[in-house]
Amino acid sequence: MTQLLRRMLDTDGRRHPLQDPLSVTTLCVGMVALVLGVIPATHLLGAVAGLIGMPLALYSQMVSDTTGERFFNVIGLVAAFVGFAFALSNGGFVP
Repeated sequence: MTQLLRRMLDTDGRRHPLQDPLSVTTLCVGMVALVLGVIPATHLLGAVAGLIGMPLALYSQMVSDTTGERFFNVIGLVAAFVGFAFALSNGGFVP
């Protein structure tokens, strides 16, 4: 699994110790925000995850070096935004 991720993210042949974990984290936080935002009972956690995921994805996009990293960042950003929007429509930050 790690070899597959490394091949997808490090297309230039060099290691990126900051950018690779940041891209994977962005993707994971975006997916968490999307899943939690769709479920009405977890709208608060989905809103928080989306609120954290969007700036994280934008920063990760700014420091990314390869196309694979940018691919993960854009997917994570869109997932965080959509999850945040669903969470707001289900109740937002009101417990």
